[in-house]
Amino acid sequence: MISIIVNNKVCEVDVAPDTPLLWVLRDQLQLTGTKYGCGIGECGACTVHIDDEAVRSCQVPVQEAAGKKITTIEGLPENHPVKAAWVAEEVPQCGYCQPGQIMQAAAFLAKFPAPADGDIDKEMTNICRCGTYPRIRSAIHRAAKGAATPAPATTAAAPSATAPTPTTTPATAAKGGKQ
Repeated sequence: MISIIVNNKVCEVDVAPDTPLLWVLRDQLQLTGTKYGCGIGECGACTVHIDDEAVRSCQVPVQEAAGKKITTIEGLPENHPVKAAWVAEEVPQCGYCQPGQIMQAAAFLAKFPAPADGDIDKEMTNICRCGTYPRIRSAIHRAAKGAATPAPATTAAAPSATAPTPTTTPATAAKGGKQ
């Protein structure tokens, strides 16, 4: 049995000492917020905190985490500034990488409370296949400021179903008008 401390709870797990922490969290402890992405520590979907440091849990044998403070996305408080900023900035698209992104951002902001864009680009190495990096950067800046109020809407209103939609044809465009 290996004793680990996850989200402030002591857990005894009966696994091989070289079992990746990711699989202990997901399969033994049913903490499925931490995601499997690449299995080689590159994508960051499996990011958790060990003693307040962001680490790729797919690369950490559970024996190395024994006796250390492990925090998963489930253990990060719901009112954490990063979680609030993620919601306010509407960061997720598919959402798969977001737990790892949030954990990486929380550890990053603990070290760099007022980051510049270059700091964010250097430290936020998690991969987002949907390309939400601009929203991630905005959310990190928002969390750093402690402002979690919703961002202003940026979508235009849809055209009215009853109003005709003007169209431009090559002929009317040449005359400078709309049809």
